[in-house]
Amino acid sequence: MKRRAWLTLGAVVLGGGGIVTYAVASPSGDHGATGQAKRSPKVYDLTLKGAETGKAELPQTDTKQFSLLGVTWDSATKRLHGTAQVRTHSLKTGEWSAWRDLEVNTDPLEDPKERATTRGASEPLWVGPSDGVQVQVVRKNGTTSSNLPKGLSVSLVDPGVVTEAETKAPTGSEPAAFVAGTTPEPTSTDTTPPPATPSATTPTAPTTPPARPSTVPQPPIVSRADWGADESRSPDPSEYNDDVKAVFVHHTDTAVDYTCDQSAAQVRGIYLYHTSPKKDANGKVIEEAWNDVGYNFLVDKCGTIFEGRKGGVDQPVLGAHTYGSNRESAGIAVLGTYTTTGASNAALASVARIAAWKLGQYGADPAGTVQLTAGATQTNYSGTSFVAGNKYTFNRISGHRDGFNTECPGNSLYAQLPTIRSWAAGPVQGLKVSSVTGATLSGSTYYTKSALTVKWTATTPGSLIKNFQLLVDGKTVATTSGTATSASATVAAGQHTVAVRAVHQSGKTTTTAALNVAAETTAPTFTTTPKLALRGGTVNTTAVPVTLSWKATDDTALRSVELLSPTTATFGPTITSSNRTAKSGTASTWSMRANDYAGNSRTSSLSYTPVILQESSAAKSGSWTTRSSSSYLGGKSYSSGSKGASLTWTFTGRSAAWVVSRASTSGQAYVYVDGTKVATVDLKSSATQYRQAIWTKTWSSSAKHTVKIVVVGTSGRPTITTDGLVYIK
Repeated sequence: MKRRAWLTLGAVVLGGGGIVTYAVASPSGDHGATGQAKRSPKVYDLTLKGAETGKAELPQTDTKQFSLLGVTWDSATKRLHGTAQVRTHSLKTGEWSAWRDLEVNTDPLEDPKERATTRGASEPLWVGPSDGVQVQVVRKNGTTSSNLPKGLSVSLVDPGVVTEAETKAPTGSEPAAFVAGTTPEPTSTDTTPPPATPSATTPTAPTTPPARPSTVPQPPIVSRADWGADESRSPDPSEYNDDVKAVFVHHTDTAVDYTCDQSAAQVRGIYLYHTSPKKDANGKVIEEAWNDVGYNFLVDKCGTIFEGRKGGVDQPVLGAHTYGSNRESAGIAVLGTYTTTGASNAALASVARIAAWKLGQYGADPAGTVQLTAGATQTNYSGTSFVAGNKYTFNRISGHRDGFNTECPGNSLYAQLPTIRSWAAGPVQGLKVSSVTGATLSGSTYYTKSALTVKWTATTPGSLIKNFQLLVDGKTVATTSGTATSASATVAAGQHTVAVRAVHQSGKTTTTAALNVAAETTAPTFTTTPKLALRGGTVNTTAVPVTLSWKATDDTALRSVELLSPTTATFGPTITSSNRTAKSGTASTWSMRANDYAGNSRTSSLSYTPVILQESSAAKSGSWTTRSSSSYLGGKSYSSGSKGASLTWTFTGRSAAWVVSRASTSGQAYVYVDGTKVATVDLKSSATQYRQAIWTKTWSSSAKHTVKIVVVGTSGRPTITTDGLVYIK
């Protein structure tokens, strides 16, 4: 419907012919204001029409601002056998929502006398700041004898802006001021507390029993004063049970798309809804309301815990949350609906904390079971029948549906109850070491010099954990908070075990499997220092093929060997050589570092220079022909097919390689080293190749040597072509 920019007045007709007037607020254009002025909470009732036909409804109607609503009817002795649905107009978006169901299968009041004088009501629904509503209530399909209850109306709750924190939070648009007129205002309740006046009829509060200590710490709880409870709405004194034998978990069946800065207002709205009596157009109370919110505690999706029913959070306050079981239990409600989506871990953790604390006051194990005496004859959601006065077994932490025929706390949250129980009872779940820094794992042992840091994870939230302890050889060397995820220690040289122990708030402990740790400070050694030797391959002035070799050991566990210069590389502990290239004519430092798993290291370095001796520098005998080509080293080479022709080079070094050209017609040559024939080399190759190191020789140390090559004069292919000699000095 089109939003009106002015204020109008209208009326709806009750099923019995009565009329309740309502006012229409002009919407504001400011939807993004920061901060809110304080505003008194109010509750408005709008009557539904048409109940006698089996369908009561309210058409799309502009209203004053509200954030929570519910459907109410005459007398809690009557049940609403049907469905109730609402749509609301958002102040933030300016759009109408989809239809949403209200939970009408609510727990009856346990006192029959109270039922007769108290209004019936659905569960409230948080919709966020809104200024319009549409409602339809239809009796159960196929039911002709079960009429809708009389006096159906929708209660709209504006929780107002009460606390200092709320005045600093952003909000949606504020409604415009209402225009005064002769037509009465809508049926409403201004919840601003009136001045206190003594009254002889005011009930005398019973003596509050002394608080019992708990086996676990009390979690932080937002008090009624801090969420803005108007205590004048709950004048009756608190009632107390003897103890708390069990905790029942609920959901409020309200929207989950709220922001956590709205949680206090939502709790206040639920309180207003529960405690607002039904009035006629003249303000006369025609049906009483509850004397307080039904739940003992409420928890939002961010994990904030709110005090519910008054009487003291540390007391066994009688609540009104689980029909037939209120006398022996406490009720915890999670704000939101959890039928298809589970509650957040933050909410689960807080439910576990408050449940463990309340049960711990009476020595009860949150993971255990207990016999409860049925306070009513009825059947629960799963079909279990209860007879009043008989005892039945319940989990210490149960769902609302375990004690009453309701879907509450929703399928998804109900499925999370085992998690809540294990978190509440302990020990810490899912504890494991995730990493160890300052140490390196080899096989099943971590190696370190001395200092290490152990990191861990656990699935139990830190708010339920007393502390973590780092154990070395079974003894505590560091203690951290329950929210910590790491701890550090220094260990002496030798073999050790390291583990992490988690202490649950209940005192129960769990310990990770022990890790083997070896601490040592001895550096690895090079039993063979890095050495460079020539190898076969193609020779260029900028890239002479060489083999780098070494051997390193460690007294515990060698991890790696690194080449640091003239280039870089990393090798495994069993590798002892690597094929590389080196630039000729240039001295290069070959530096290597051996590392062990503890982080100790040792470096070894030597300098080598590859030198190219051209063929022209050799001493010749016999006939040799000079050939020119860019394919040869230096552009020239010697060629000879004369048997016995020779070339001799003299040098001082530790490795040498003869460089040749190869082809299918190439012949053979003898190689002499220091006057001794050491090889016969065949230069024949199916493919033509230039600058090939075809023969190499390496010595253990550098010394003066001569290398002589002699033409064999192979039949049919006598010719050889030589490109010089390379050596390393």
